[in-house]
Amino acid sequence: MKNKTVAVWLTLTLGALGLHRLYLGRYNWIAKLSPIPTLLGTYGVLRARNLGVDDQLSWVLIPLLGFMLAACALNALIFGLMSLEKWNARYNPEQPDSPQGGTNWLTVGGLIVALGLGTTILMATLAFSIQRTFEYQMQEDKAPATGALIKKSAD
Repeated sequence: MKNKTVAVWLTLTLGALGLHRLYLGRYNWIAKLSPIPTLLGTYGVLRARNLGVDDQLSWVLIPLLGFMLAACALNALIFGLMSLEKWNARYNPEQPDSPQGGTNWLTVGGLIVALGLGTTILMATLAFSIQRTFEYQMQEDKAPATGALIKKSAD
């Protein structure tokens, strides 16, 4: 019997590595590729901590982790809000009429955590990406202007 509560909490805690799909019996190519952006994003965070936030490679890598974590929170919401009939038909086909595996207070707690964590991570990732892109464009706009002033003063 696959339990919705276990699936919600596994998705929140280990979903970025694709391990919730192993529990659900759906370990496919998506689950096998999930650790790649997660680990690349984690490397971006570590790189930004060591080299500073001006490192452009970390700007590219950090959003990978953020989007993976937000996607896991969305998956947890989908699992937790799925009706018992649909849940059993998909993940417990041998016992479709069983009342087990339903929603309880731990599932609702997982949904609350998923909603809060997912929205926070998604908004922080978007804010970080947009801010860094804007700062990079501002630096590029200033760089040619300074070079032109240096060249003009040298003449």
